[in-house]
Amino acid sequence: MRFLIAIGSEEYSEPTLRVGMQVARGFGASVTIAYVGPKISGFTTHEVQLAHENLERWEFDRPGVEVLEWAFNYLAKNEYITPKSIKAGFPKKTLIQTGGNRCEVFLPGTFCEDVNLILRNGDIISELRDEVQEGGYEVTIIGGSQKRRMAHDLVQYIDSSILVVKNFSTDRQYRLLLAVDDSKGTKKAVKYGARVAQAFNTPVDILTVSKRDYFGPGYRKAAEWAAKFLRRTKVTHKNLFKVGDPVKVIKETAGDDHIIVMGVSHMNPVKKFFMGSKPVKVMDNCQCSILIVK
Repeated sequence: MRFLIAIGSEEYSEPTLRVGMQVARGFGASVTIAYVGPKISGFTTHEVQLAHENLERWEFDRPGVEVLEWAFNYLAKNEYITPKSIKAGFPKKTLIQTGGNRCEVFLPGTFCEDVNLILRNGDIISELRDEVQEGGYEVTIIGGSQKRRMAHDLVQYIDSSILVVKNFSTDRQYRLLLAVDDSKGTKKAVKYGARVAQAFNTPVDILTVSKRDYFGPGYRKAAEWAAKFLRRTKVTHKNLFKVGDPVKVIKETAGDDHIIVMGVSHMNPVKKFFMGSKPVKVMDNCQCSILIVK
């Protein structure tokens, strides 16, 4: 599997990088860490090209290189890259230009073959969308941006599963809330949820929500299948059946001490436009991290 972790400033991205690397390790996935910096003007692009050709003689850093260096130091501190790479230091002089808006560096990883650092310049949504399309990533990990609309748009437009890291604290003991129903995406969400639970060594609450005081055979079958799968993977779990509006119930059950995992809505696009997507509504309203499995 391939994971993409999108980082921003050092001040806000440490939880995103921490959670992303821990989850990726649980999946045994290869990792690309990407920072999207401001768009480079034509004049600056020319300077960047000259700098890459003459890095031994020029002291010039492309805008955003300092964020990649911070990410490198985090990887080194937590031994996610090999001792040889750590000793050599951040290799900014070997950044490979792979396009006008993109450069990268490859680092040998300790739990996966490579950890790639990517620097792109331009609009964050379009650049991350292009990176996902070109790289074929299964999961994209982003921070719970203070710009609420940005996280909302990334979930809507990026063609991969999305983990939004929101209000995560290393001092808190989390449980995993796995929302299941009779939709096609539930089984994949259960499989991803099991991996996340194993990565954090945390128990799982399997939550089934019905709008009326009746749980049909499809809902009960989905909950039973989820419990059986988690039992096979040796993940501690319990089933919860609750009645009410799904978004409200999920939010109240999750509180601020869960990581939510749920499948993406396969609603008709026109209907989704007018009614909204349940996972996106949960993301907008919840106070904790959420993995939306596509």
